Amino acid sequence: MKTDTIEIYSDMKGRVEAMQEAERFASYNGLTGKDAMHIRLLAEETISMVHGIIHAFRGDFWMESETRGKRLLCRICVAADVDVDERQEDALLGLATSGRNEEAKGIMGKIRQIFRWALQANEGVYDQDSSVDMWYAMGASRNSIMYGASTYWSLQQYRRSLEEKKKTADAEEWDELEKSIVAKLADEVKVGLLSEKAVVVIEKSFPLV
Repeated sequence: MKTDTIEIYSDMKGRVEAMQEAERFASYNGLTGKDAMHIRLLAEETISMVHGIIHAFRGDFWMESETRGKRLLCRICVAADVDVDERQEDALLGLATSGRNEEAKGIMGKIRQIFRWALQANEGVYDQDSSVDMWYAMGASRNSIMYGASTYWSLQQYRRSLEEKKKTADAEEWDELEKSIVAKLADEVKVGLLSEKAVVVIEKSFPLV
């Protein structure tokens, strides 16, 4: 099933309606107790991600579910048109006092920043520095058949990359991964482009009763 689409904004307008939709989604899919709580937490983190993305940001929020074997796959989605103009670009850079990306801290901060890049794709301008390049590359994956993006950022690929360089990984990277609600609860997070839209998809599966 797919829920109604809720408009959400950088000033958090639409948050209440989106969370109400998440509650209905959990109920419709028979999710109760800890499973319902996990869906609510992931939905809340996803909605909070849009805060301050760009000035006057508007995105679409919805949730999907499908049965795969003996499990229920749930997706929490946020999408926005790729139409960042010069004024919005200036506002985006102005979010950081230094004009750099120091605000991209924590897993959700990284996901928010990648989403910003995707929104700027039509301008061909990316306000990234070498440190952000590194962790973006660590999570880069290819051939996402489900979402039509040939290249996208994957939380699980990022996790695998950290594990491969375990002995040399920055302690802060490990710490933020361990503390993140999304990193603990989600099976996967994907960020990429789909049909001229920037898309974030958080996946979580549950055993069918």
